[in-house]
Order: sequence, then structure tokens, then C-alpha cells
Amino acid sequence: MDDGGLLAASAAGDAAAFEAFMRQYQPSVSRYLQTYTGSRDVDDAVQETFIAAWRGAGGYRGAASARAWLFTIARHSVHHLVRRRVDEPDDLLSVEQLAEQAGWGALPASGGDDPPWDGELLTLALQRLPADEREVLTLRELDGFSGDETAEVLHISVAAMKSRLHRARIHLAATVRALTGLPTHSEASHD
Repeated sequence: MDDGGLLAASAAGDAAAFEAFMRQYQPSVSRYLQTYTGSRDVDDAVQETFIAAWRGAGGYRGAASARAWLFTIARHSVHHLVRRRVDEPDDLLSVEQLAEQAGWGALPASGGDDPPWDGELLTLALQRLPADEREVLTLRELDGFSGDETAEVLHISVAAMKSRLHRARIHLAATVRALTGLPTHSEASHD
């Protein structure tokens, strides 16, 4: 049964269908929420997400993919949780761990004189990005969402998503360069 069918069956009260839907998406929802909550709160955020999805399954109309619909719920759940918490998470997964869990493999190096893609360094760099940039990078690069799905989850146009992703990649590279003491591309070109 496809995702839409699982949600339709769930809306009709089929707990087994919802359990199958949940099993399929729990790892990626957990990974996505981990980047915002830290491991101590991720279980609460995942639980809130799937409770909301169960309650709202009847509202799924298929306009977006079921995955995008679910991650929109996850995004709302994590924002709700973050608003309730004022302290910073102290135990985020490293970008390297997230990439490994996502099956993304080794983090790409751009080549040339770019800094090495060290997991701790990238974690620190990602944490310094604005939340909207960190979020688009997580969805596109770590969770493998399509451009359309990412835009749907973020409630922005595909063009806005592409712009935000481009900006995020530039800021991430600049942050990594600053953290490693390597010159930026503009500084290197003036030498």
C-alpha cells in the first residue's frame, strides 16, 4: 500500500496501517528533529509529530507527498517544542553522524583549497547558521528531500527554497573557512 493509502486507512481507524506508515518514516523524522532538539527531547518531538499525524490523517488530501505532509507536521511540532524550551541543546548529533544515518556517505569536499570536511567542524558551522538555512540544508542534503518536497515542508516557493539553499551553502562554506582560518574566496583572489 502506498503512503496515501496508508494514511487513508489510518483515517478510517486502521492502526496497523498507521504503524506501517510510522515505521517507514520514524528514522528520518527522528533524524530531522534531532538537528533542532538534541537527543534528550527528540523522542518527545517524534511522539508529538506522529500523534498529530494520526489525528490529522483524515485531512491528508494528496496535494503534497505524504512525506512532505509529515515533515510539515514535524516542523510544527519541533517549533512548538523549541518555543517551550529556552535552554540550548547540549548533545546534538554531529553532521557526520547525521550524514551517516541518512546514508549520505562521506561529506563532499569542493576541492581546491577548501577546508577539510571534519564532522566536529561542520557541526559547529551548522549550529552557527540561521535556523532557516540549517533547516533547508538538513532537508535537502541529509534527508534527501526533493526541491518540491523541501519547499512544501518549509511553506515557501521552490524558487525561495533554491535561494535559501544557495545562501545556506555559501554561509556554511564561509563559516567553515572562518573556523579553520583559511581565507575566503574573495580574500584569496586579492593575493
